[in-house]
Amino acid sequence: MEVVEESPYRFRIERHDPMRVPGVVFASRSLLPDPAADRSLEQVADVATLPGIVDASYAMPDLHWGYGFPIGGVAATDVDAGGVVSPGGVGFDISCGVRLLVADLGRDELRPRLDAVLDGLSAATPRGMGSGAVWQLTSREELDAVLRGGSRYAVQRGFGVQRDLDRCEDHGAVDEADPTQVSDRAIERGARQVGSLGSGNHFLEVQAVEQVYDESVAEAFGLRTGQVCVMIHCGSRGLGHQICTDHVRVMERVMDRHRIRVPDRQLACAPVASAEGRDYLGAMAAAANYARANRQLLAHAAGQVFQRQTGRRLDLVYDVSHNLAKLEEHVVAGVARRLCVHRKGATRALPPGHPELPDELRAAGQPVLIPGSMGTGSYVLTGVSGSPAWASTCHGAGRVRSRKQAVTAGQGTDPRAQLAARDIAVRGASRRGLAEEMPSAYKDIAAVVEAAEGAGLCRKVARLVPLGVVKG
Repeated sequence: MEVVEESPYRFRIERHDPMRVPGVVFASRSLLPDPAADRSLEQVADVATLPGIVDASYAMPDLHWGYGFPIGGVAATDVDAGGVVSPGGVGFDISCGVRLLVADLGRDELRPRLDAVLDGLSAATPRGMGSGAVWQLTSREELDAVLRGGSRYAVQRGFGVQRDLDRCEDHGAVDEADPTQVSDRAIERGARQVGSLGSGNHFLEVQAVEQVYDESVAEAFGLRTGQVCVMIHCGSRGLGHQICTDHVRVMERVMDRHRIRVPDRQLACAPVASAEGRDYLGAMAAAANYARANRQLLAHAAGQVFQRQTGRRLDLVYDVSHNLAKLEEHVVAGVARRLCVHRKGATRALPPGHPELPDELRAAGQPVLIPGSMGTGSYVLTGVSGSPAWASTCHGAGRVRSRKQAVTAGQGTDPRAQLAARDIAVRGASRRGLAEEMPSAYKDIAAVVEAAEGAGLCRKVARLVPLGVVKG
C-alpha cells in the first residue's frame, strides 16, 4: 500500500482496484498507525470499495482498527447512485457520544464538596455490564416511546428542560426511527438499561476548564476558565449492540442479490434505497434515540446531585454522537447530492451559520466534544467552514493498545494511585477497568487535536482537565 504525504496532516492512499476512490488520512506522521500492529490503513482502503462512495474514504487522526470500518472512519455514499449503508460504518455502540454540562461554579468553590459530589454521582449513576438504570420502564409501549422520541420523550416525562433539546444534535431525536425493525432480543437487552453508563471506556467525569483558546466562541458556548463541567460518555448499551448484530446478518445474506462484493464480510451492506437499507436506518435511528435518552437521564440525575450538594444547577452545552450514519445534503462537484454519511468514531462538526444549529450557537459553530483518555485533558472544539470531510472530525484520543495489552503493560502498578497522584479522584472502577483505560493505552489527545485542527477539520475552543471520574 502506497501512502503519500500530500501536505502536513494529510496523507493519501492511492486508488487501486477494487478501490473506487482514494483513501485520505488526516494525521501527523507520528499518529499514523503501525501497519505491523494495526491494520486500520488497510480498512481505509477496503471502505473505498463500497458502492456509491463519493470523494474519498476518510480517516481521522485518532484512527485505529475496528469492525469493518476503522474507528475514526468517515465515508459518504450517494443515495441516488446506488450508494450503500453499512452497519460496520456505524459500529456496535450506535450513537455512542458525549454530553457536556456546565455549572455556575468555580473549581476552587467545588473543592471542599468534591468528595461529596463524587459520592453522590457514584450512587446516582447505574453502571457496569448488567442491568440497572435511572428509569425503570413499565411496558414495551414505554420503551417504544423512548425509541421514537429519544431525549424529547425523556424531557416530556420530566427528565430535563427545553434547553436540553435545543442543545442536542437532531434536537434530541432522529425522526426516522422505526422500532418495528428492532428485534425482541434487542428490546430485551435494552429494557432495563435506560439511564445507565455501561462499562469499558464510558465514564461520567467532573472537570474544570483549564484553558480557553477562543474567548468569543467559549463565551457563546457558556465556558470560562476555572469553571466546573460534567462530561458524560456513553451510548445505546446492549440494545444498540444487538441491532448492529442483527442487521449485519441480514445484509450478509442479501449482498449477492444486490450484486455487491466487498473485500471483508464485516463491510456487509445494502443500498440505502433497498428494503434492507431502510430497515437498518430505521433501527439505527431507534438506537440513536435510546442513546440520547440514556445521556439525558444520566445528566438529569447528575444535575440533581449538583443541586443537592452545591446548590447550583447543570446546564447543557451540547450533546453529539460519534457513531452514526446520517442522510445529509452536500455539494459534490458543484451539485447538491443526497449522501449517507457514515461516521464511526468520528464527530459531526457543523460550521458557523449552519441552519441546524440553534440561534445562540449559529455564529460560533457547533460545539465538538473530544474526550481524552482517563487522566488526561478533554477538548471542546468548534466546526469550521470548508471542512474537507463532510463536516466531520475526530472523536477522542484513539487506542494504541487493546484492553488486554493495556492490562498486561500495567501489571505491578496501581492505576488508582497513579490517578490520585494527579489529583484525580475515582469512584466505582475495578483495578482492571482502570488499567484498560489509562493514558498509556491511548494516543496523545493533544497531538490528535493538533492534527485535526491543522487539517482544517475544526478549531480549538477550550481544554478541560479531570477532577474526578465515575466508571463502571
